[in-house]
Amino acid sequence: MFDFRVRVAVLMVFTGLVFPAHQSFAAGHNPDPVAAIVNGMKIYRSEIEAARVRLPEQFRSAPFENVYLILLNGVIDTKLAALRARSEKLHEDQKVKAQIASVEDQILEGALIQKHLRENISQEALQKRYQQAIKSTEAKELVRARHILLENEGQAKKVIEELNAGADFATLAKTKSTGPSASRGGDLGYFAEGEMVPEFSKSAFSLKPGTHTMAPVKTQFGWHVIKVEDRKPAQPKSFQDMENSLREEESRALVSALVKSMRQKAAITRYNLDGTAMKAEK
Repeated sequence: MFDFRVRVAVLMVFTGLVFPAHQSFAAGHNPDPVAAIVNGMKIYRSEIEAARVRLPEQFRSAPFENVYLILLNGVIDTKLAALRARSEKLHEDQKVKAQIASVEDQILEGALIQKHLRENISQEALQKRYQQAIKSTEAKELVRARHILLENEGQAKKVIEELNAGADFATLAKTKSTGPSASRGGDLGYFAEGEMVPEFSKSAFSLKPGTHTMAPVKTQFGWHVIKVEDRKPAQPKSFQDMENSLREEESRALVSALVKSMRQKAAITRYNLDGTAMKAEK
């Protein structure tokens, strides 16, 4: 059975909710100027923008002016081919009609979803999601830690002995650590529990500020000696920083509810590949 959540994700991508059409019109200019005229038929910039959305990701993120001519020529070629096909009555072929109807259904589906979101996404709903999101950070804590990464347990134990004898942690990290943070004295900055590999995170969050691990900590990267410099409550991101992700979450929830509602109200009978009726969905 096709997973309902996967279906919603496909709808989001297809209708442009994840990758909206590029807009870069200067204020006061015609928002949809003519891009070409082919045998008297006008091609508008919006058609070129739509063609850009269908490009692979690496081209879709390129500056519009860099791909404009390629897209324009592609749309012109499509128009010419379509005119030729109509002149040969291919649009009257039953198979072609079925394909056109299928695409029309998908376009209408996208238009319905866009309309539904325009009418139902509100700042109040986004603020509610934001409040729910920051509640999950209220009980979280951040630690600022340093570490010295070593190749084996024996080296790590020697470093701990030096620290116990009064050696400076940052200085030892610069001279002995094999990790990329060595040049910073092993400083990893602040991180939340679970952001590091489990063994490292568990050890770091068990320490008080100013103390280091008294036994080497083994992870997939090697052997660590960890020192915690500070602990503080986690600060939630601002609404502005989270607005885009909140809008995506709200959009997915609204699309899910819309699709579910339409299915529940419809009389649907599905059939297996062998032509037998499927059991009704729970």
